[in-house]
Amino acid sequence: MKYLHLIFFSFLLPQYQTGHYNNTFQDPNRFNRNIQTEIYYPAINNGDNTTAAEGEFPVIIFGHGFVQDWDVYQNLWEEFVPNGYIMVFPRTEVSFFSTDHQQFGWDLQFLVTKIQDEGFNNLSPIYNVVANNTALMGHSMGGGASFLAADSLCTNGNNQLKTIIGLAPAESTTNGVSSITSAANITIPSLIFSGSQDGVTPPNVHHIPIYENLNSDFKTFISILGGGHCYFSNPSFTCDFGENVSSSGISLTRQEQQAITYYFLNFWLDYTLKDDCTDIFDFQDNLFSSNDIEYYQVNTQTANCEESMDGDINFDNFVNVTDIILLVNTILSNQTYNNLYDLNNDNMVNITDIITLINLILDN
Repeated sequence: MKYLHLIFFSFLLPQYQTGHYNNTFQDPNRFNRNIQTEIYYPAINNGDNTTAAEGEFPVIIFGHGFVQDWDVYQNLWEEFVPNGYIMVFPRTEVSFFSTDHQQFGWDLQFLVTKIQDEGFNNLSPIYNVVANNTALMGHSMGGGASFLAADSLCTNGNNQLKTIIGLAPAESTTNGVSSITSAANITIPSLIFSGSQDGVTPPNVHHIPIYENLNSDFKTFISILGGGHCYFSNPSFTCDFGENVSSSGISLTRQEQQAITYYFLNFWLDYTLKDDCTDIFDFQDNLFSSNDIEYYQVNTQTANCEESMDGDINFDNFVNVTDIILLVNTILSNQTYNNLYDLNNDNMVNITDIITLINLILDN
């Protein structure tokens, strides 16, 4: 029952039908490497090559997991395309024996700018509807490869890439590269989801080191309690087989894990790709109130939204007891330092900040 409100929430948002087309792009910097790609976009009717809806829509470039086909992520495009996003799935690097994570990262990196070109191509179904704002997202191997791609894009000052999202991202080490190492060069807002019972890519080996090494001033790590590795996607023989032999203690259904993911991710995407400050306030509120997750966060980016009142930790435009509860919870759970909670600016979050907050409330 506790997931019902999350599932209901996801059904409230859809506005668009889903169009689809595929294309094989060539990267001239890699000997015209072919990158077969599936593209789903907001449309006025469902189907292949249907007319795009009016407007401009942000882009999500998505990297699949190891030996995974793009279509096991149908759950994702069915969730996010109707909410006003273009989703792009490269189909490269699916071999069991010769997968190259670096090449896959370069494919994702290439598509960030190539899909912008599609917006200017009057022969493309997404002509004139591609917004500049883009996210990199990936699951498992594709999550790790997304960090390889974001490393290069951030280092080279790309202005399309606004956020990166990892769904159980795997450390990728092909040809000497490392997703964990690459994270140190990533400065954009970053969000990592992790199933607490993931035995395929154990969080303490993969997800948490990537998160800790990120150089972003707004990064969040969400551990879905009782969640697994493969439940971010639809059923897949290869992924589910790996899960069955390596993970234990999974207590959620696939639908429940996906509902929790969508709930937070819709808020995050609307903030980072659509510049909607209301959604980031809701994101923050629900991090605190949800019993389905544990989280870590570094957030020094509130200046991008309207200036909040001193002590308004949950951004609801009031300074009251709910802010005290959030601050106490932060201290008791030993969460990573967050300057939002450091009300007396002593670079620590402790009892003195609670006293400061109480005084702010009394003064008002």
